[in-house]
Amino acid sequence: MTHTIIRTEADDPLVLSPGAARRLLTGAPWQRFAVLGDSIAQGVGDPSPGYDPRGWPDRLAALLTEVNPDLAYLNTGKIGATSGQVVAGQLDRVLEFRPDLVHLTCGGNDLFTAGGSLGELRANLDTLFAALAGTGAQVTTFTVSDVWEVARLAPMRPMRERMAQLNELLREVAARYDVLLVEFWEHPLRLREDLMSADLIHFSSSGHAVVATEMVRALGSRIPAPR
Repeated sequence: MTHTIIRTEADDPLVLSPGAARRLLTGAPWQRFAVLGDSIAQGVGDPSPGYDPRGWPDRLAALLTEVNPDLAYLNTGKIGATSGQVVAGQLDRVLEFRPDLVHLTCGGNDLFTAGGSLGELRANLDTLFAALAGTGAQVTTFTVSDVWEVARLAPMRPMRERMAQLNELLREVAARYDVLLVEFWEHPLRLREDLMSADLIHFSSSGHAVVATEMVRALGSRIPAPR
């Protein structure tokens, strides 16, 4: 069953207000925030009426900057990047940036077409998360959402099994390196008719708003309580 609801960011029940988000991030210790990976990391997506058109990483960076005006932010995410391309073309730049908060999202492009190697993807994810965790930074990632119940996504349903496999790899590697993993597979946003952009691959701005909210909630859980 799907739900079609006319809403805006201001009244979206799945989106924190700016004030509530700031409160959850109060005391955030992070000074240098980096994001690397594919188009999801870059924050690609169509605009949604009534929503800020920024992608989730820029939204999160803006909120972190509100609580820490000196925050430095780097996003090397690139449309179409495979895990191997992230290793070869983005990892060193992010390590040189010396983040204390870093997010990695990639792997979907490795498996987007038939023939993608799960073994190679596992090895690349291990390389990436090991290197990032080795810096001592707070490392985050999230799983892909199970959006394929929505009727307009029927042409993309062959992807579902491989994206589920990607999620299993992410859970496995995240557990190994104590990565903060945000789960979206069964999140209620997956049933929204307006969730996906016209390409049926990327979230629209309304989806990015929800992703930013869940990242704020997860990070807020890692901020020490004031004494």
